[in-house]
Amino acid sequence: MFQLEKNNTTVKREVFAGITTFLTMVYIIIINPAILAQAGVPSDQVFIATIISTVIGTLWMGLVANYPIAIAPGMGLNAFFTFSVVLASKGEISYMTAFASVFVAGIIFVILSLTPFREKLIDAIPNNLKYSITAGIGLFIAFLGLRSAGVIIASKDTNLLTLGDLTSPSVLLTFFGLLFTVILMVRRVPGAIFVGMLVTGIIAYFTGMLHMPEKIIAAPHLPEGILMWNPIEVFGEIIEYSLYGVVFSFILVTLFDTTGTMVGVAKQAGLLKEDGKLPRARKALLGDSIATTVGAMFGTSPNAAFVESSAGVAAGGRTGLTAVTVAVLFIVASLFGPLVGAVSDVAAITSPVLVIVGALMISSIKDVDWSSMDETLPVFLVMLIMPLTSSISTGIAFGFIAYPILKIAKGEWKKVHPLLYLFAILFIVQLVFL
Repeated sequence: MFQLEKNNTTVKREVFAGITTFLTMVYIIIINPAILAQAGVPSDQVFIATIISTVIGTLWMGLVANYPIAIAPGMGLNAFFTFSVVLASKGEISYMTAFASVFVAGIIFVILSLTPFREKLIDAIPNNLKYSITAGIGLFIAFLGLRSAGVIIASKDTNLLTLGDLTSPSVLLTFFGLLFTVILMVRRVPGAIFVGMLVTGIIAYFTGMLHMPEKIIAAPHLPEGILMWNPIEVFGEIIEYSLYGVVFSFILVTLFDTTGTMVGVAKQAGLLKEDGKLPRARKALLGDSIATTVGAMFGTSPNAAFVESSAGVAAGGRTGLTAVTVAVLFIVASLFGPLVGAVSDVAAITSPVLVIVGALMISSIKDVDWSSMDETLPVFLVMLIMPLTSSISTGIAFGFIAYPILKIAKGEWKKVHPLLYLFAILFIVQLVFL
């Protein structure tokens, strides 16, 4: 079924690769509830929704597309959901309404994945803007990590930011967790992020910061059940609250995140064709869109291909059996809800992960062309505006508006894809009128 011999691999190697990928990405079941809880979503709901969407998306990648790539709620997309959509509305938009926009984005994403339009949309966006989106989200996530741990706090004197109390137990443990985890990564220890969280959690427990629940294992449950299933009602909410820009931003960020990761991991695994094309591309691209739609129904932010899948590929994973192994391990992890809930409440355990993921994401700027201002400024604006406004969509908007304007001024308007002009107009309408 997985064509192991053709891909020059074995069952043992694929299972080991799946375990490796799982250990490098299992942090998402702790981080995702911690972030979405700030939007008011019950942690138990997010925990199981994360498991469900991860299992469905990853099984799709393994059984249908035969790729060693795992799908899970994307880092950055969960922050966008919480801070740029729910909290930024100051009570006007509930998390239920925000999930409606994720649900609609998922449905549109499925439709786009069934047509050639998704690939054309990717080609229409300049590479520099793609890199800047990933880097900007990385800065934003790292900023959230430092803020939640108290390393950075609001300044009463300047109305800006300042350094927190570096002697507080939470800040000290955050620095320890960050340094310890990075050392493990430098030493190439498998599952370094998971091991780092485990050791930091043990220290938090013995210092009184982590309070263990009465029971560690419990049957999976959804406190609020299935949140939505009727597309007509959901589309009605999008129209009522004019969330078109939010839906568009979800689609845009997920589009680049997943596609870039998928191509990168497939290239690492030697799965790309000689012309650089992705075999079974349409089947693979359906994985994140289906997982996003299902995830919204149960209560989590959009899903994307996880770059941590590269760890499994480095361990020898070449087929969908690696992804199936990851999915099975996430099903087992669903039994540990009470423990995950307790750990999610301790910022010193989760914050180092956010900073590390941010550092990994910002590395994309190494590929940016900094040679001319018409390329540099849009990239800089995307990266600058995201953390300063706590809004991923606003950062994207500034970059996508500036790029065609500068190209027109330079006399290179023909080099800009027509879709980019459309995006610029839509973003102007969103910023000014919506």
